[in-house]
Amino acid sequence: MSHSCHQSPQPSVRTAVTTPSEAAPFSGSAATVPRRTVELTDTQALSLLGRASLGRIVFTQRALPAIRPVNHLLDRGQIVILTHQDSDLFAQARDHGDRGVVVAYQADDIDPLTHLGWSVVATGYCRPVADPDALTRYRRLLRPWSGPVMNCAVRIRPHLVTGIRLSV
Repeated sequence: MSHSCHQSPQPSVRTAVTTPSEAAPFSGSAATVPRRTVELTDTQALSLLGRASLGRIVFTQRALPAIRPVNHLLDRGQIVILTHQDSDLFAQARDHGDRGVVVAYQADDIDPLTHLGWSVVATGYCRPVADPDALTRYRRLLRPWSGPVMNCAVRIRPHLVTGIRLSV
């Protein structure tokens, strides 16, 4: 019995060739100074996160990781984002009740030319905002970019906060 073997065409792979000028897109003394990674304290990391206008929520969707860019605010050490009632994130937070669902939240501010800046990740439990007054306040303070009406909010209570500053 003979078997024919069907092979799929190999995907093309592009290899990037980096010239010295592309490897260091900026010039001057900063191009020759090695960069350092400085660990941030929890307080420093949350302070930077509170000043950021954009972040990424990381949660589980159908047993796989999902990441969504969102705007947020920091309220008494908790990260608040608006969402809509039909979102997977809100459904999971609601279904887990007082326990909450584990999520991660990441924000950064890294200069694309110098590669200097900071990055913060907060991991914790996400719960729906049930207080109507708090929800009204969050809806007034946060303006989602587009999409369905964001009539719900979730709070993330960070349990693990890590951050780094990239400096020279």
